[in-house]
Amino acid sequence: MAEMIFPEQANHYGTLFGGNALCLMAKAAFAAATRKARGAVVMACSDRVDFAAPIRVGELLELRAKVVRVGCSSMSVAVVGEAEDMATGQRRAVLHGRFEMVAVDAAGRPRAIAGEILRKVETA
Repeated sequence: MAEMIFPEQANHYGTLFGGNALCLMAKAAFAAATRKARGAVVMACSDRVDFAAPIRVGELLELRAKVVRVGCSSMSVAVVGEAEDMATGQRRAVLHGRFEMVAVDAAGRPRAIAGEILRKVETA
């Protein structure tokens, strides 16, 4: 997922506001978990998020999310972010975090993740 950082997303220092960064990371985690579960998911918690470096207005933030653990109805998603200076192409690591996502049914209750997905993770 890529997001150009504009002034309305920034704090008074001219860098991406932390709350907006968390929102973008949560979206990336949601997309990865939904793909894995092939159904609705919700966030149970964010385990830890580290802001390694500021992301300046005008930079491109690229987020990569990967499911790193699959349980019966939950999964862990690691999200990492790199900022790119569009003029120079210079990239640097800026964010990383881990999110716990839960597959849910139409009533919002946890549901089992398909057995086929679990077998693929176990054999990978």
